[in-house]
Amino acid sequence: MKALVYLGPERLEVLEVSRPVPSEGEELVRVEAVGVCGSDMHAFLGHDPRRPAPLILGHEAAGVIDGGPRDGLRVTVNPLVTCGACPACRTGRDNLCPSRQIISMPPREGAFAGWVAMPSRNLVAIPEDVRTEAAALTEPLACGWHGVKLARRALAAAGDGPASRALVLGGGAIGLGAALSLAAQGVEDVTIVEPNALRRTVLIERCGQRAVAQETAGGFDVVIDGVGFAATRASASRQTRPGGVIVHIGLGEDEGGLDVRRMTLQEIAFIGTYTYTAEDFRETAAAIFDGHMGALDWTDIRPLGDGPAAFADIRAGRAAAPKIILIPRHDG
Repeated sequence: MKALVYLGPERLEVLEVSRPVPSEGEELVRVEAVGVCGSDMHAFLGHDPRRPAPLILGHEAAGVIDGGPRDGLRVTVNPLVTCGACPACRTGRDNLCPSRQIISMPPREGAFAGWVAMPSRNLVAIPEDVRTEAAALTEPLACGWHGVKLARRALAAAGDGPASRALVLGGGAIGLGAALSLAAQGVEDVTIVEPNALRRTVLIERCGQRAVAQETAGGFDVVIDGVGFAATRASASRQTRPGGVIVHIGLGEDEGGLDVRRMTLQEIAFIGTYTYTAEDFRETAAAIFDGHMGALDWTDIRPLGDGPAAFADIRAGRAAAPKIILIPRHDG
């Protein structure tokens, strides 16, 4: 099969590789759509030691089961594989499973390829009236869905009412997914900060979002950092109201930015959030299927062979769409 393989910093190439062989309890999925994630970009730039070359990246996938009793069933893929038996898994916090694996990180190859093998429990059926490209957005949108749930839970535990104003830092798929999740979970006043003018225009004109170039007056109940740089953490520290919540999703850089003194004096909660639980993934898929996340027609769809150019466009700031979706070929 053809696969887009990461060969080292800033090196991607479409190569012929062996088709995966499912293990017991797994099914083979013919990949029909796969998104480019920020973590794929970090790996491409050589900034993620968890993803050493050579490696097939990509984990935001949807496709069709190939073979077995469910042959032909269209599915979206939860790429997070957990043990199902540890305390975290048993209490519904499976995203914190100590033995968790995710496709696109050894030992599991990713979905920038014609096929990927996944446990059956990780596959969610797609209704006939939902486009595969929209279903492939379940993974990135689930990150925001999970973060919003944690923020609402923290505010409720502190005795506050539901959030009414929220700020999202970053207008990529993670930030936009967080904004859509906030709206779907009842937060009506949502603003996205996105400095890239091309992307900001898409957010406003195609996604129906309120998007601005820089931070606003502040006083937000919830601030979601979908970028994760020192500058965005500093902005989150300034923009959150006393008693509010910062939700940190982005993984841009490891250190810096937080105003710990203000957070302490104003009792601002900081929540680091990683991916989503299996329940979050299913809830996000259901919200997509029911139309609660909008039309999801703001993606840039390209063939897998254009993957190197897509990565170059993202790095250069030429990618206006919040998400590039790659479509594999199935002639090998």
